[in-house]
Amino acid sequence: MKYSQATNYALHTMLYFVALPVGTTIGVQRLAELQRLSPTYLSKILTRLVKAGMIESTPGINGGYRLRRNKADLSFLEVIHAIEGTASLFHCADELDHRGCLIQQVMTQAEQQMEDYLKECKLVELVGQVGDVTSLV
Repeated sequence: MKYSQATNYALHTMLYFVALPVGTTIGVQRLAELQRLSPTYLSKILTRLVKAGMIESTPGINGGYRLRRNKADLSFLEVIHAIEGTASLFHCADELDHRGCLIQQVMTQAEQQMEDYLKECKLVELVGQVGDVTSLV
């Protein structure tokens, strides 16, 4: 299985948000610098995270983005779904006979187990390993 690079950046971005003190705002430019990304590219990722209700945009001179949800609740799976969507990773071709459906059942069960695991993995569990977050903002 392979997730897009956008998911990689979204997970890292959300880890930064979770590591920051509650209510702290950080700009797209700073987030992009931390990950060595184009601010334009990161803005597209941030837009998806805003639409998913995980972060919010704050206007003004000290504006930027901040965490909208309770940091303890944010799972890897939510971030992945915000970027990749919720479609199944595997689909049998429609023209296959019943053997294809049996394969689909196995793949669906495996995917469900992976999603259950990612749902239980919370970003906040990694915060202690991020280091000093005061230098982020």
